[in-house]
Amino acid sequence: MSASVKSAREREIKLTVDADFRLPALKGSRLPVKILTSVYYDTADLRLARARITLRHRTQGRKGVWQLKLPLDCGRREIELPGKASHPPAQVFDLLFIHLQGGTVQPLATLRTRRTGTRVGGSTGVEVVLDEVAVLNKSSERLMFREVEIERLNGDATLSNKVEKTLRKAGATDHDGRPKIFRALDWPAPRPQQIPESDAPAIEHLGYHLRRQLETILRRDPGMRLGGEPEDVHQMRVATRRMRSFLRVARPLLDQKWEQPLRDKLGWLGQQLGMARDLDVQLAYFMSQLNDVKGEDKDRRAFERFIEYLRQKRNKVQQELLRQLRRSRYVGLINQLVPAVQKPAIVSHDVTLPELAGKAFRKLRKAVKALDDSSSDATWHCVRIQAKRARYATELVEGCLGQAATQLIDQIKLIQDLLGDIQDAVMAEDHLRRFTSKKEGKISSFLAGQMVKRQRQRRRDAKKAFLPVWKKVKKCGDQIWG
Repeated sequence: MSASVKSAREREIKLTVDADFRLPALKGSRLPVKILTSVYYDTADLRLARARITLRHRTQGRKGVWQLKLPLDCGRREIELPGKASHPPAQVFDLLFIHLQGGTVQPLATLRTRRTGTRVGGSTGVEVVLDEVAVLNKSSERLMFREVEIERLNGDATLSNKVEKTLRKAGATDHDGRPKIFRALDWPAPRPQQIPESDAPAIEHLGYHLRRQLETILRRDPGMRLGGEPEDVHQMRVATRRMRSFLRVARPLLDQKWEQPLRDKLGWLGQQLGMARDLDVQLAYFMSQLNDVKGEDKDRRAFERFIEYLRQKRNKVQQELLRQLRRSRYVGLINQLVPAVQKPAIVSHDVTLPELAGKAFRKLRKAVKALDDSSSDATWHCVRIQAKRARYATELVEGCLGQAATQLIDQIKLIQDLLGDIQDAVMAEDHLRRFTSKKEGKISSFLAGQMVKRQRQRRRDAKKAFLPVWKKVKKCGDQIWG
């Protein structure tokens, strides 16, 4: 990520207020009044709005900045980039590559916001602001609406929840969730996917889950290109794996000529994302271990070199990932998925989705039964793969089976964590050995032995904890499928 680009996660609560609302007295420091002029951009067919992405150029006084807001599961990621007001900078088009695909954007509307407010709780508190928003039309402006925002800075949600109660007592009410440009142009809020009824046909359940995963991929794609937020790669990879697993489970119902190519292409995408995700996991783990390094200063410096070695590998993987995701192979996959998830090619109704999900669980049960004290790490990894497939298969039929499926999913997550610890420890030991085999990566035998020993203990601890948790998983699964 370029030093000139700023990125932050928005954690805010929005409330609607009427013309008579006044901010109540809050203990804190008053913020200076701001006049913000924002020009919003989109494609002619409103591609960004449909994806819940906001692109605007915002000016305050003589300073201007481009802002790109990307939807996350909770909140939004706000990216600021320098650039002339007349045209978005090239990096915007790079980040929106999969959404624009060579297209351009044009101005939609200009809004002027008068912002007043108070900071409560200092740098770890919240900022409470009242926005009065007008739409500019040539030389005139018309006040459209007012709203209050509570933005968390670096603290937890306790203070923001307390402030929200105070604002509601003063007359603030629920917000409809629409961004400012939606309210200004009187657009309806994007409709969330409707969960199918429990007795809906298989095509509706499968289509619903496939569409949700495609939404995640598209939502996370710009952030993945920007970098700096491991969760973007993680969520893209999980969504890719889920789609592939859903197709695998439903394979007996689907047209093989439709399903197989999609699964193969999703497998390729999962591999590209997997290399980056695996290094993110290792970096996070070893960073957490840095303060526990015992011994001389030279050992700590050597361990820091090891972390830098991982970081450099991650940077190289990121460059290759970006190269791959600008290829026609990725663009073609996305453009193939867009219509495919709307109407999966179901050609058979001889078996139900719950029956197929039951097969995935029984495969997991069989794999676990074969484990013993002599099972290799590779065997445990195969169990991990079966656990993921069983979980995703159960997610596919959660709407059909209800609470019983939800409980099973929650239990499978617990064994996934343990199985993940085993595989992560295997990979950590491999990275340590590769680093120490390099001339420039030599570290003391004490430190190397200490870290390898720690990874082996991680594996033993996870394997020991597995069986008691598995018994609960098996009990939940047996209650559904026997």
